[in-house]
Amino acid sequence: MRVSIRTKFTLAMILLFMIILVLFVFSGFYLNRMSNKTGAILKENYLSIVYAREMSEGIMIINQEITDSFLASGNPDSIKIKEQLEIVDKSLELEKNNITAPGEDELVSGIETEYYEYRDTVIKYLDLHQSSGNVLFLQNKSAELYQKLVLLSQMNGKSIEAKTDDAKVFAKRAVLRMSILGSLCFFIALSFTVSFASYFNGRFFQLHNGIKELVSSNFGQRLYFDGEDEFSEIARDFNQIAEKLSKNVQSIPSAIKPDSEKEVILPDLQELKEILGRIKIIEEQVNRLISKFRT
Repeated sequence: MRVSIRTKFTLAMILLFMIILVLFVFSGFYLNRMSNKTGAILKENYLSIVYAREMSEGIMIINQEITDSFLASGNPDSIKIKEQLEIVDKSLELEKNNITAPGEDELVSGIETEYYEYRDTVIKYLDLHQSSGNVLFLQNKSAELYQKLVLLSQMNGKSIEAKTDDAKVFAKRAVLRMSILGSLCFFIALSFTVSFASYFNGRFFQLHNGIKELVSSNFGQRLYFDGEDEFSEIARDFNQIAEKLSKNVQSIPSAIKPDSEKEVILPDLQELKEILGRIKIIEEQVNRLISKFRT
């Protein structure tokens, strides 16, 4: 089967493209997996910790305001307390839509129940007369809420640690696999480049030596290449020219050979120049391909 040099160039470029594509696909796959794992940590567990902190801070501010006003025998700042209740309400709703850790849904449900009871008591406290019993109830209820919020933070903190460890293990595996894949692709490209370059360099070397022998009047020089590509065609043309030159030189009488040898050889040398032009084109194509592999 005849395979032209242009076809070989095309196959070489396809192989190079496939190697790059394989590396690109696998790199994108592992980077996407890593992004999903780290994104889950930030989007899910970290936000739960933030919501728990916001609810804890809001409840502490409310308790502090009620306690200070009670000790001073004054009225608490209802506007400030209602603002903090709105913040806690918002954080609780966000946390209800961000359940990720095992058992977190039950814990959040308990927090929600106790918070609604706490919130209703605070609103009644603002509307009714102050009493030490109400203040003590709010303090006890806030302490229970605070403990559960701390437990919610700890639960998501442990989940972050577990997911971080899992991401680290996955990253190590991804680096190892990509190193193996990259090394394999590198050796494939390197072996192909070396074999491809040696293939053309060997033929160019033989053509160069053959032409030097022909120029040195060694008309018995012949070239033989395996395959059915352009190099084989050039070798056949080269051999035909060498055969013609040999016959022409042999047919010249020895008495006039020194004076007329050049005139007889000139037409055949024109054919040789055409072959050299074809060789130059092939050499330029090979050099372009080899330079692409090296870059």
